[in-house]
Amino acid sequence: MRWGSPRLILAAVVIAVVWVANSSLLVKRFAAHPTLLAHRGVHQDYSHDGVSDDTCTATRILPPHNDYIEDTLPAIAEAFREGADFVDFDVHPTSDGKWAVFHDWTLDCRTNGHGVTRDQTLAYLQSLDVGHGYTADHGKTYPLRGKGIGLMPSLEEVLTGFPNRHFILHIKSNDPKEGEALARTLLTMPRDELQWLAVTGGDRPIEALRRTLPAMKTMSPKSIKTCFVRYIALGEMGHVPNSCRNSVIFVPVNIAPWLWGWPDRFLWRMHAAGTSVFAVDSYKAGGTKGLNDGADLKKLPKGYSGGIWTDQIDVVSSVGFTR
Repeated sequence: MRWGSPRLILAAVVIAVVWVANSSLLVKRFAAHPTLLAHRGVHQDYSHDGVSDDTCTATRILPPHNDYIEDTLPAIAEAFREGADFVDFDVHPTSDGKWAVFHDWTLDCRTNGHGVTRDQTLAYLQSLDVGHGYTADHGKTYPLRGKGIGLMPSLEEVLTGFPNRHFILHIKSNDPKEGEALARTLLTMPRDELQWLAVTGGDRPIEALRRTLPAMKTMSPKSIKTCFVRYIALGEMGHVPNSCRNSVIFVPVNIAPWLWGWPDRFLWRMHAAGTSVFAVDSYKAGGTKGLNDGADLKKLPKGYSGGIWTDQIDVVSSVGFTR
C-alpha cells in the first residue's frame, strides 16, 4: 500500500479522529484536586496478603497508630476531618427491622459476641465491644479491647449524625429482599437527602433497590463488568453505555488504561452520565484494595484529579492532597 493511497489516508484520518476524541491533552483537567473516599472511615491497617472473604482481619492488624475502629461514628468523623469527601460502610438488617453498620457477616472475629450479625437485635449489637478481637501480635495483646463498647452505630445514627455528607452503603448479601427493605428505609428520608447517598452490593439486591429508587446511584458486580466491557468495545467516540450511567465505578489502576479517554476524558464522560469514579489498586484474583500510600498513588496518571478509594485516608490525605 502506497503512502498516498486513499485507504491509508482514510486509516490515518480515523486514527487521528479517535485520538482527538480520547486524548486528555485536549480537555481541561477534571477537577482541582482528587475526591477521596475513605473505606470504613479511619481504622486499623492490616496485611492484605492472602485475604479472602472469610479472613478475620482483626487478628492481622499492624501495630496501631490510633485507637479508631472501622465503621464507628468516631472513625467516620475523623475521616471527614482528615479530608474525606465520601465514606463507605457495610449495612446489615437486624432481626428487629433496623439496620446496623458493621463489616463482618458474623460477630466472632471483631467483637465479644457470637453468631450471624443479621440474626441479632440492634440493642444486642450495640451492647458489644467492637474492638474486642483486634491484635497485632497473634493474640498476646488486644490494644483496642474495651474501647469499642457500644460503638456499633445504626444506619439512622450515621445519616443523622453527618447530614449533607456523601456516603456509599454496601449491602452484604445477595438477597433481593434486602434491597427492597433498604429502599423502603431510604424512602423515609427527605428526597433531597438521597442525593448524598449511593448503594453497592450483590446483583439481586441492587436490581431490587433500583426498581424502587431508579435515581439512586448504584453498583453491582454485574453492572460494573458490563460497563467496562461495553465501554471498551463502544466508547472510542465517547458513547457511554447505559450500564455505566447513574452509577458508582471503582476502576483498578491496571484496567484504567483500557478505558477510552482515561483519565480526564473518561472522568468527564462519566460525570455527564451521573456516575462517580474512584480509582483503586490493581485487580488481582480475589479482588482489590484501596490506594493507601505514596507508592500506590504513583500508579495514577500525573495530575490525576478523579476519585480515589483508600483504606488509609489519614495517610493519603497528607500525600500531596492536603486541602
